[in-house]
Amino acid sequence: MHGPSTPSPWVQRFVHLIRPGGSVLDVACGSGRHVQWLAEQGFAVTGVDRDAGALAAVEGQAELLVADIEGGPWPLPGRRFDCVVVTNYLWRPLFPQWMSSLAAGGVYLHETFADGHQHIGRPSRPDFLLQRGELLQACAGLRIVAFEDGYEPGADGGRHVQRIAAVNELKSPAVPPRYPLGTVAGG
Repeated sequence: MHGPSTPSPWVQRFVHLIRPGGSVLDVACGSGRHVQWLAEQGFAVTGVDRDAGALAAVEGQAELLVADIEGGPWPLPGRRFDCVVVTNYLWRPLFPQWMSSLAAGGVYLHETFADGHQHIGRPSRPDFLLQRGELLQACAGLRIVAFEDGYEPGADGGRHVQRIAAVNELKSPAVPPRYPLGTVAGG
C-alpha cells in the first residue's frame, strides 16, 4: 500500500504513456502527491481541489486552482491535457468533462474505491464506490490499455478498487500503436 504522500503505483506504472513534457490535470488533487511527483518528472501540471489549505503543500510547483468542481462550474472550460489523473475520487457527473479534457493522444488514469469496499471501511456510500465495470463504461470511446477491478489486500484491511489506463487515440492510425504496460520502479 502507498502512503498519503507517495504517488500511486498505478500512476507511476503508466506515466510513460504521457507525452514527454506534456500537460497533466490532477483532479481533486488534495495535498498534491501526484502534482509534486509529476512535476518532478518534467510535466506541466495543473492541480484542482476545493481545499486551498491542502494545495498550499505544492504551491509554486504547478498551476493550482481552488474550485468546487461538484457544486460550481468546471474551472477549465475548453482546456485539453495530455493526461487526466483521478485518484481516490469519484463524482460521476464529471466523467464526460474529464473525457472531453483529454487532448488527442491523451491518457486517462483513474483509480478509486469500488463496490465491496463498504464491507471494509470508508468510503462506504454507493455514491463513492464504482460499480462493476463502471470505468470501462465511462471510457467507452477510449483505447483501454489496462483495467483492474478487485480486492487489494493490505495491512489496514485492504480495499476494493477499480483502475483504468486509457488513451484518446489519434484518428485511424495506419499501424496500431503499441502501449507498453510499464512497471513500477522496484516492482
